[in-house]
Amino acid sequence: MERFVEGNRAALQDHIRQHREIHVVMGNEACDLDSTVSALALAYFLAQSSPAPKAAFVPVLNIPRADFALRTETTFLLRDRGIPAASLVFRDEIDLRGLHHAGLLSLTLVDHHVLPGADAALEEAVVEVLDHRPLERDRGPPCQVTVEQVGSCATLVTERILQGPPGVLDGTTAALLHGTILLDCINLSPAAGKATPRDVACVSLLEERFPELPARDAVFGALQAAKFDVTGLTTEQMLRKDLKVISSDEVVVAISGIFEDLETFLLRPGLLQDLEAFCQGRGYAGLVAMTVSFNECYEPTRKLAVYSQQEPLRGTVSQGARLRHLWALPSCGSPQNLPFLGVLRRSQPCVRSPAAVPGTGGGDDAVPAPAAAAEPLGQRGHLRPGQHRGHSQEGAAHPAGSAGGPGGCWGPRGGGAAPSHPHEQPGGGVSPGTGRAPAVSPGCPGAGQPHRRGAAPRLPKIAASAPWLFGVWMKS
Repeated sequence: MERFVEGNRAALQDHIRQHREIHVVMGNEACDLDSTVSALALAYFLAQSSPAPKAAFVPVLNIPRADFALRTETTFLLRDRGIPAASLVFRDEIDLRGLHHAGLLSLTLVDHHVLPGADAALEEAVVEVLDHRPLERDRGPPCQVTVEQVGSCATLVTERILQGPPGVLDGTTAALLHGTILLDCINLSPAAGKATPRDVACVSLLEERFPELPARDAVFGALQAAKFDVTGLTTEQMLRKDLKVISSDEVVVAISGIFEDLETFLLRPGLLQDLEAFCQGRGYAGLVAMTVSFNECYEPTRKLAVYSQQEPLRGTVSQGARLRHLWALPSCGSPQNLPFLGVLRRSQPCVRSPAAVPGTGGGDDAVPAPAAAAEPLGQRGHLRPGQHRGHSQEGAAHPAGSAGGPGGCWGPRGGGAAPSHPHEQPGGGVSPGTGRAPAVSPGCPGAGQPHRRGAAPRLPKIAASAPWLFGVWMKS
């Protein structure tokens, strides 16, 4: 894999110069870890398994290079496995329309199967689709379509590679696929409702063929920590980190996965001005900010915040997402003077993974985890100095509820403990300024149901004369 990636740019230039076919494998516009690894692994497999290939197989990351640093879990895993970012090919570094116009382009889509409107001209170049979202449109021959309901597109890529010629799958590719499936499927936790038997089988097969792979808990913990490392990011960068866009003939709406607790995000200084500038600058009629929290059993509850100056659009998004909306009550400790702000009580999480906002295909969930710096997984699963298998380093502080901390103990493989609340600090303390949730009075709509651990919602003040509405909902 390493040599293949390092030779990508040279192969691309050679084929352009010689006017030869270029077969691009490309993920979706969010370019998360699943899209990136699926593109890399499938392109590598096609290059290795195609008999006397005439085309150059080039994985393309579907974002500008400048945005790559925001994909923190992806940069972490690729760096950990020796894949240099300088060798990767990004969307702003290849002229797909020009190649298609010249008759040189073949396109395989992974982790999505519908091109955005801006890429409609490339539709006739699509020769294969590999996706794990529900099929939104049919593609006739000669396009080969594989759309299966599994937790991760990397699972479909793994199955494809394992069915191919022996010897193609190497340790680096296996580690990339292994980590991606674990992150996408919440460490294969049944309660999270994302993993299918095929995801579990692929992880087990990869571990059987490559026993040197690090333990599941360690891989998941390290990738979670890297994914939620938003240190120093501006609001605009936070919104771009996991951004999907849906559109109709009339409106364009952005959906951003937010990698911190929603209440923490809402307290960002100048948030409303930043949201207005973000939407106006990109032509979005509205924006949905989405987080997902998990309890100790990995059972999920989503929170959505909807921003738009158009009241009909807010209602449409709310109905489309099947949201329940309750105004904040004084007994819950929430502000009473925010006529444009709605807060939903804590609701019982559901075991199955709920449907996301229509058009996102379910999305890739943002799962709050303890804020901790990601540490290298260690090549081939080796322990760090002073560390013993199954035990933490002496004196190391691990976040409450974690499985030994990110990149922590290489304990036995299997599902780990759920992430603690992001406000909770090592040793069970609470970060400054968050406090604890007050007792629930009998009149509170959340009475008799578990409230989220940590702070009660403290939300930004919004003037009653503001022309926009900022609504907050929780969906179980």
